[in-house]
Amino acid sequence: MSRRRIGFWYRLAAVIAKPPLVVLFKRDWRGMEHIPADGGFLTAVNHNSYLDPLSYAHFQYNTGRVPRFLAKAGLFKGAFVGSILRGTGQIPVYRETTNALDAFRAAVDAIERGECVAFYPEGTLTRDPEMWPMAGKTGAARVALLTKAPVIPVAQWGANMAMPPYAKEKKFRLFPRKTLIVQAGTPVDLSRFYGLEPTPEVLREATETIMAAITALLEDVRGEKAPAEPFDHRRARAEQRRKAAEEEAK
Repeated sequence: MSRRRIGFWYRLAAVIAKPPLVVLFKRDWRGMEHIPADGGFLTAVNHNSYLDPLSYAHFQYNTGRVPRFLAKAGLFKGAFVGSILRGTGQIPVYRETTNALDAFRAAVDAIERGECVAFYPEGTLTRDPEMWPMAGKTGAARVALLTKAPVIPVAQWGANMAMPPYAKEKKFRLFPRKTLIVQAGTPVDLSRFYGLEPTPEVLREATETIMAAITALLEDVRGEKAPAEPFDHRRARAEQRRKAAEEEAK
């Protein structure tokens, strides 16, 4: 996909979204040179605010290589929003249905056509108390190993200051004016996994490699060291259920 072939719908979305982003926020964009000029690729991005998809999309739009996001299928039902999502080529995700594999196939097809598909490997907003990336899900790794396309890690910070995840009061915190930091890194080296059977162990290790690259970028952005072990939301929920059961048994 050429840097110039953005299309009407993406340009329309940019006309709507970019002005308020430019007015309300400062920008600190790093590593744009790591976004490939040509050919299909994946980006793997951390997720810490409902606002950060706009921040990241703004960053990548300005490189000339627009991302195709995987979005919940329900978002495509709205008349206006659905038209924008379909027109910009976003990929609907049908969770826990017979159509669940469609998103995987669509992502592979898009990359093989020379496009970019953006993954949030955590699958949801981070639950880590300090906003570090959580343990990732294997979807991005599965697509990366099948296509052998470059995987560009992306770390972002700042949108969570304006719209914290899971805040009791769902409102913007615009002042003082926040800086949206987006940093892309060099491609993640997954070559040692090529040719291997995509077993759960292989996919998990490849996913951990991707998440480690994202976390290292975020350490650089934040100037802090991440925990040695990423937060595991499933394990934390299981521990909460275990403790609740123990309390009920007393």
